Amino acid sequence: MLEAQIQELVHAHSAALPIAEIDPMFVGAISVCREMQLGKAGRVDNFLITPSGLPVLVECKLWRNPEARREVIGQILDYAKVLSRWSFSDLQREVARRTGMGPDALLQLVRTVTPNVDEIQFTDAVTANLRRGRFLLLILGDGVREDVEAIAGYLQIHAGLHFTFGLVEFPVYRLPSGEHLVAPRVVARTTSILRNVVAAPEGFIVQDPNEVAAEEDAEVDPDRAALAATQQAFWKEFLDAHLQLDDRTQSVPKPARQGYLAFMLPAPQGSSWLTVYRDLHKGEVGVFLSASQNSPGEIAMNEIVANWDEIKPALNGTARLTNDKYNRTRIIDSKTVGNLNDAAIRKAAFDWLAERVNTFVNVLRPRIRDVVADEAGRAD
Repeated sequence: MLEAQIQELVHAHSAALPIAEIDPMFVGAISVCREMQLGKAGRVDNFLITPSGLPVLVECKLWRNPEARREVIGQILDYAKVLSRWSFSDLQREVARRTGMGPDALLQLVRTVTPNVDEIQFTDAVTANLRRGRFLLLILGDGVREDVEAIAGYLQIHAGLHFTFGLVEFPVYRLPSGEHLVAPRVVARTTSILRNVVAAPEGFIVQDPNEVAAEEDAEVDPDRAALAATQQAFWKEFLDAHLQLDDRTQSVPKPARQGYLAFMLPAPQGSSWLTVYRDLHKGEVGVFLSASQNSPGEIAMNEIVANWDEIKPALNGTARLTNDKYNRTRIIDSKTVGNLNDAAIRKAAFDWLAERVNTFVNVLRPRIRDVVADEAGRAD
């Protein structure tokens, strides 16, 4: 039997997993999707979640593949590390993309099994479990070798997450009738590995975002001092009536008296942000990724730019690379719309800009967070 077939069986018959023998807290896990993308770490074979908001990651391997025995443990730990950096919105967005069921796909799937799940309580629980790394990690194999049971000691040195691990032999027998018989057996499991969590804002100090943006592109609107009241009204209309973000964890700035806004991204010392601007003279609006010089945000920006072939299709639209005033390569999208004092033109500009800002946040925010976390891990 192929690994893909084991995935199909797990997705269709999640109750066959011996979860109760490993950690009863995760009993009742509901199949959500297969092959869920977890950043650069890759795709986890099966993703499940309990009605109480506890995620389950399953990796299916044929142990006759030599690389499986060497890599699968590190692989599922990498998946868990990436997932622990996600917000509820990140998870919701990826599930929606994988299932094609829309933005509320995760809750819809849970409610097909447990209809009375409260949306707010479920969202809060998932958010807390993501932040704590409270997951069940399962590796399924068709014939587990004895030497794999020594993994417990290896796992103890990766105590950055609060997870339970299970190694399950998952032999599948084909009956004469053509049906399949699965006889799972728990080979190894760990108790939860704990960490202490200190709740704090996502990595940047209290700072006026408009002052940060001014460092990047003071030339965007040279007349901003004289037009302060008009510009503040412009941004207030945009933020109040047009902008809707999928990522509920993204902070939104107050209406600025300048020609731009700064949407702060999760990098230390406020070193990364999206600059959203308008240029009255050119009749132009746009958004670009910004970063302080010689900062974690700049490191993250450079790595994202280096992966432009992957990033560009995700950003879609007319996003492109240009050089900023420091001759650094940055990601930008802009549109010439005409006279922004005209109500119809302004509405069209707002609609375009709202979509662009939402997409830039969805695509760039999790990548900034991942690069910053990876850099911090290397420093440790």
